[in-house]
Amino acid sequence: MVANLFLLLAAGAMISGGVYLMLDRAMTKMLMGIILLGNGANLMILMAGGSAGSPPIRHRDSEVYGDQIADPLAQAMILTAIVISMALTAFILTLAYRQYRYRTADVIEDDTEDTAIAARPSTASAAPDHDASDDPETGRMTSGGDAFGPKSFEQPLKGEEDD
Repeated sequence: MVANLFLLLAAGAMISGGVYLMLDRAMTKMLMGIILLGNGANLMILMAGGSAGSPPIRHRDSEVYGDQIADPLAQAMILTAIVISMALTAFILTLAYRQYRYRTADVIEDDTEDTAIAARPSTASAAPDHDASDDPETGRMTSGGDAFGPKSFEQPLKGEEDD
């Protein structure tokens, strides 16, 4: 199998450009990055499918390729990828339109909750797994332990025997 260098370079350029655009905060650039990434992946699948050949239909030999048929799996995967990328493009366009209707801006900003979590103090009492039974100053367990719910939750059921 002889690989087409131009198609490999085009696929690499499309994938790298798509990744670069996806890392931007503008929604339209993210959309363009996803489209470029999908098309670059389709080119890579096409190149991995092997050399060209006759149509993958029984008794349809062409004069140029003779008995050598093209790989139908790569073509089917590319068609599936095209359908998936079109659905993803429609979904992202819907998100971009919704964001435009609410904010009239294309840039996605930081979430205020993320900023609040990042600004949280590093003491043990501010940890997300801190519950009411821990000492608020030291963060150590108190003698009460995790005292919550009725006592029946912690006792085994009557009538069950261990096997």
